[in-house]
Amino acid sequence: MSDLSDLYQQVILDHNRRPRNRGKLPTATRVAHGDNPSCGDQCSVYLDLEGDRIKDLSFDGSGCAISQASASLMTTQLKGKTAAEAQKLYDEFHHIVTTGEAPEEISDIAAFAGVHAFPARIKCATLGWHAALNALKGDEAPATTESHTD
Repeated sequence: MSDLSDLYQQVILDHNRRPRNRGKLPTATRVAHGDNPSCGDQCSVYLDLEGDRIKDLSFDGSGCAISQASASLMTTQLKGKTAAEAQKLYDEFHHIVTTGEAPEEISDIAAFAGVHAFPARIKCATLGWHAALNALKGDEAPATTESHTD
């Protein structure tokens, strides 16, 4: 395994073992839930919005290491972002997990590039992101990986 692959594996393991921003956010102004029926992953995302900007966010849920690590990492990446910036980050993340093409610069979201080799895991990796986007839109319907073309 290359040094970069080792680093990426460590990022995923670290976020799974020590999730960031886990738990209900008491100041949340928006909440959305997500469900991956194919493997049982569940994720709730709590946003505290200040205008169009994500002032704070957290997640809670259960599932495989990929889904939990991805949701944890997502919270660290989206904090302070506008809705448009969050959508752009999701688009970049989605491209990484579906193609395996990571950006030239080293970034933590590139750690998920290896997911593309396991198509069933793409839904695990994107679940929290779908819930976050639903929360940003004010969509209270549960996000499901079955309604997205991952």
